Amino acid sequence: MWRTELLKRFGHYLWHRRDAAMLATAFVLVLAAAFKPTVPIPRNIYSYVFVVDISQSMNVKGMYWHGKEVSRLDYTKSMLHDIIGRLPCGSRVSISLFAGVSVAALYTPIEVCANYSAIQDTIDHMEWRMAWSGNSRLRDSTESLSRLLRAMPEASQVVFFTDGEEAPKLHAFNTRDLSTFQGGGWLMVGIGSMDPHPIPKMDESNKVIGYWSAENFTMQPGIAQISQQNFGNRDDNVAPSENDRYASRLDEEYLMQLSKEIHATYVRGDSLQAVRSAMSELKPSRRDFSPMQIDWILATLAGIAIIGAYTPQRLVHLFKRLRAARAERRQRAAGSADVRS
Repeated sequence: MWRTELLKRFGHYLWHRRDAAMLATAFVLVLAAAFKPTVPIPRNIYSYVFVVDISQSMNVKGMYWHGKEVSRLDYTKSMLHDIIGRLPCGSRVSISLFAGVSVAALYTPIEVCANYSAIQDTIDHMEWRMAWSGNSRLRDSTESLSRLLRAMPEASQVVFFTDGEEAPKLHAFNTRDLSTFQGGGWLMVGIGSMDPHPIPKMDESNKVIGYWSAENFTMQPGIAQISQQNFGNRDDNVAPSENDRYASRLDEEYLMQLSKEIHATYVRGDSLQAVRSAMSELKPSRRDFSPMQIDWILATLAGIAIIGAYTPQRLVHLFKRLRAARAERRQRAAGSADVRS
């Protein structure tokens, strides 16, 4: 009996002191939110390997990010910043680079929230001078990427950003047969404009010294691409005239064909929403419990409690004043009627 009576008294006290009780509740909620608590919820966990083409054709401009003309590489970096900023905690990310005939991972997939600054810093510092080869053998790189995925500690999905530029151009003697390719489930993102633009040739200081000529992208069948005479040497020859410049554009037809051969999905990268939508269709690595932050929920409840501590009393006072004013008007109206009669 005494416990029931105690609870009744406590409830009566809180009812008449509800403003203080709600303020105390708000204080507790804010204090809890300051510790950034999380609750585990089951959901799909994604592990992405973002592969970025850093060959020199990615220095071509013609892409626009928020109305500003940028290079294909800078556009890719901006898109990656946005994509990673929207990934939920628990997602894992690897940044990899493509150049020559191979793909190199800068690190294996790491958790995005715990390593957010490091991942964004990696993207900021990506540039064409990190390339270990001046060629761009996209078709041959699929085997290198497939081997890299098999070495990953967990199943990961590839999102490959490239303009589809093969350098030197493909012909019957240098086109790899992918009919026996094992893999798939990747996402190929086409980066670049459909309008032709020249490829700038830059020096070691990242300054434009001219533009690539058309003959830089041709190779006669049977001629070795790398020999002892040209291995490791830099070719600073540029197009002698504007008409000799090689015009580069997004090779969407080739990327669609390549995607079909390796059982991948292709999407044009001129729409961030289209890329994010295509990523959501990729197969998750696993289903597991992932932490969800609830500090914003606690902060919202604290705000509601603070408003509730004062609003009801003010509404009661307002209703009382309105009722009194209405009664006073009725009395005046009745007094006026008596005088007239």
